[in-house]
Amino acid sequence: MFSDQPSVSLIRVGDVAHARSGDKGNRANIGVVANDACGYAWMKEVLTAQAVAEFFRPLRIGAVRRYELPKIHALNFVLENALGGGASRSLRIDSQGKALGVALLEMRLPGPATAKE
Repeated sequence: MFSDQPSVSLIRVGDVAHARSGDKGNRANIGVVANDACGYAWMKEVLTAQAVAEFFRPLRIGAVRRYELPKIHALNFVLENALGGGASRSLRIDSQGKALGVALLEMRLPGPATAKE
């Protein structure tokens, strides 16, 4: 079926930002730094704590908190209970959460109408 609604282009987070992640006990930390102010404005709008929680839902993580760092165009996410007990207790392959940042960069979110894919 066709719709009168314009199609929404999806933007890969990794096309506008880079990330680094790690652990602190059973918490994972993901820092996402936009390449420029426009990318940061877009991330602030669509890369919400709720969106990140939904993206990582298969990992059965706990609460997700987002912190804004506008002077460096960055968002920091803290994921509770994300590492299966922490690095020394976890049986997960990525017990320190190092791959979570790379995974988040693959997330696709609605882009602005003028954005290119």
